[in-house]
Amino acid sequence: MRSRGFTLIELLIALAILAVLATSVLPVAELTIQRHKEQELRASLREIRSAIDAYKRAFDEGRMLRTVNVTGYPASLQVLVDGVEDVKDPKRSKIYFLRRIPRDPMADDSITSPQDTWAKRAYASEAAEPKEGDDVYDVMSRSTKTGLNGQAYAQW
Repeated sequence: MRSRGFTLIELLIALAILAVLATSVLPVAELTIQRHKEQELRASLREIRSAIDAYKRAFDEGRMLRTVNVTGYPASLQVLVDGVEDVKDPKRSKIYFLRRIPRDPMADDSITSPQDTWAKRAYASEAAEPKEGDDVYDVMSRSTKTGLNGQAYAQW
């Protein structure tokens, strides 16, 4: 009587085939994850930059208190979430620019607050050498990695 089942060689061949398939799928999965993170980065940058622009527009329209030596850009990203008082509104309601500060998807540290995951550029700093200062003119990723397009994430 012959017993039914797989021989050891058949099982080893099946495992070898599965290992080859798994190693070919892994790079594709990593590429998919990187593409997803890059899409999140683009969306987050667009959202924050739009909020900064809306803040500046509201300042230029005179909807905020103006003081001397103020550029019209928010002092921090948190101001975009906390909102500012609308001086043109009789009820003095607040104008909000962001619901929440998105986290930099390229930041590996999950403990850091979302606003600290971004590198910030002040209005007074040069574009070639962005530095933080009294206001937030622009944001960029702190990541030193390069994107699929060959450009560093910090340059996006």
